[in-house]
Amino acid sequence: MVENVEGISLKKCEVLPSFFQNGSKEFGNLRLLDLTNASPNIVENFIQGKHVNNLRWLCLRECMIQKLPNSLVNYYDLRVLHLTNCNRLQMFFDILNHGLNTSICVNMRELSTSLGKLNALEEFNLSGCSNLKELPTSIGQLIALQEFNLSGCLNLKELPTSIGQLIALQDLNLSGCSNLKELPTSIGQLIALQDLNLVGCSNLKELPTSIGQLNALENLDLLGCSSLQKLPISIGRLSALQNLHLNYCSKLQELPTSIGQLSALQNLHLNECSSLKNLPTLIDQLNALQNIDLSHCSSLQELPTSIHQLNALQNINLSCCPLQELPTSIGQLNALQNLDLSTCWRLQKLPTSIGQLNALQNLHLNECFNLQELPTSIGQLSALQNLSLRACSRLQKLPKSIGQLISLQNLTLWGCSSLQKIPTSIGQLTSLQKLNLYMCSSLKKLPTSIGQLTSLQKLNLSVCSSFKKFPTSIGQLTSLQKLKLSEYSSFKKFPTFIGQLTSLQKLDLSRCSNIQELPTYIGQLNALQNLHLWNCPHLQELPMSIGQLSALQNLSLSFCLRLQKLPTSIGQLSALENLDLLQCSSLQELPTSIGQLNALQNLDLSQCSSLQELPTSIGQLNALQNLDLSNCSRLQELPTSIGQLSALENLSLFGCSSLQELPRSIGQLTALQNFHLSGCSNLQKLPMYVGRFNAFQTFISQGV
Repeated sequence: MVENVEGISLKKCEVLPSFFQNGSKEFGNLRLLDLTNASPNIVENFIQGKHVNNLRWLCLRECMIQKLPNSLVNYYDLRVLHLTNCNRLQMFFDILNHGLNTSICVNMRELSTSLGKLNALEEFNLSGCSNLKELPTSIGQLIALQEFNLSGCLNLKELPTSIGQLIALQDLNLSGCSNLKELPTSIGQLIALQDLNLVGCSNLKELPTSIGQLNALENLDLLGCSSLQKLPISIGRLSALQNLHLNYCSKLQELPTSIGQLSALQNLHLNECSSLKNLPTLIDQLNALQNIDLSHCSSLQELPTSIHQLNALQNINLSCCPLQELPTSIGQLNALQNLDLSTCWRLQKLPTSIGQLNALQNLHLNECFNLQELPTSIGQLSALQNLSLRACSRLQKLPKSIGQLISLQNLTLWGCSSLQKIPTSIGQLTSLQKLNLYMCSSLKKLPTSIGQLTSLQKLNLSVCSSFKKFPTSIGQLTSLQKLKLSEYSSFKKFPTFIGQLTSLQKLDLSRCSNIQELPTYIGQLNALQNLHLWNCPHLQELPMSIGQLSALQNLSLSFCLRLQKLPTSIGQLSALENLDLLQCSSLQELPTSIGQLNALQNLDLSQCSSLQELPTSIGQLNALQNLDLSNCSRLQELPTSIGQLSALENLSLFGCSSLQELPRSIGQLTALQNFHLSGCSNLQKLPMYVGRFNAFQTFISQGV
């Protein structure tokens, strides 16, 4: 029975279904009606011709209507009306409801002067109405309005004085109103306002003094107000303000001293305030302040000494500030957990008092190019978990006291090109999980004590070009899971300690240009999942023991130019999913045992220019999805068994210039989606069975 229907959806309908065309049908219980993207004829006829006066929720999103049906004035119970993306809608009239959404109605140029009659309206969304130039004075009569969204109203130049009459308004969003030059003084009368969003109001030069009357305001967002030069002194009266965003206010030169009166302020964001030269001394009165972001304040050269009185402060971001030093008083910030000084390129040293930061967990000093040393007191940071010194290119040594950092989990010394040695005390860091020494080009050796790092899981020693040898104690790192030793030209033989690393999951030896062979004991790495040996141009063979790597999933041997063959034991790698042999130009054949790799999904043999044939056993690779034989210029034929590759989706024979014909069995590749034959200059014709590829998507055969 239609009279019992409570919800109907006619989304994208162009013609009204016959069921609804009988004008006598009544929908007395209908509460929800969705006409999203329906034709204007349906919108007019259905609403006009049916008894749906009890409707509470009506959606007309994306409907190409220029005006609303006249009958809507009788929908007294309507609470929510969605008109989002009604791009042709130019004007609407009075509708009593609780929520009105006309967002992205780009042709909406004006609002009805009788808008004030909507005295039950609680939410009003005009976001994206980019042609709306002004609001009617009657807007002040919307005494129930709680949320007003005008974001993206690019041509809105001013607000009517009557907006101050919206005594119930809690949320006012003016973000993206880039032509708005000022706010009316009456805005201070919005006694219930909690959130004021002025993001991207790039022409707003100042705030009215009356803004200090907003006693309920909790969030004030002025991000991107690039013309704003100062804040009114009255801002200090915002007793409920918790969050103040001044990011990218590039012309803001100073903060008023009254900012210290913001007793509830928890978050102060000033990043990218490039003209800000200093902070007021009275900032120390912000007793609730937890987070302050001053990153990229490129004119800020010092912090006030009084900063130590910010007892609740947990996070300070000073990255990319031209600070030469930190005040000694910074050591009194007892609640500080995170201190970011990255790219403070003028900073030469840290104050001794930094060791008093008992709660500090994260200290970032990345790219402090002039930092030459760390104070001995740094060892007193008992809560420190992460110490990052990436690219501190003038740092020559670490203090012995670093071994006292009992909570340290991550130590990054990446690119510390002047660092010459690591103190023996590093072995005391029993909580250390990650040690990154990548590109420490002056570091000649590691202390034997490194073997005492019982919790160490990741060790990066790549491109330490002055290294002559590694301490054998590295073999004692029983928790080590990832080891990077790439780009070592100094050693020809494998470090013997590696065979002892029974927890190792990833081993990277790529670009070790002089390594000629792998030791037999590599087969003892039972947990190894990833082995990277790419661009080891002198590597000639792999040991038979490599077949014992039962957990190995990825083996990369690309650009191993002298590798002539693979051991038959490679067929025992039951977990292997990816085998990369790109440009192994001396590789002449694959072992028959390769057919035993039941988990293999990807096989890359591209540019293996000496490879003349594939073993018949390749047809046993039931999981193989991708086979790349591009530029295998000596490959003359494919085995008939290739048709057994039931999972193969991508096959590339690009540039196989010696290939003369394809086997008939290739038509059995029912999963094949992409087949590349370009550059097969000796392939004279395509077989008829190519058309059997059921899943075919791409077939490229240029130059055949």
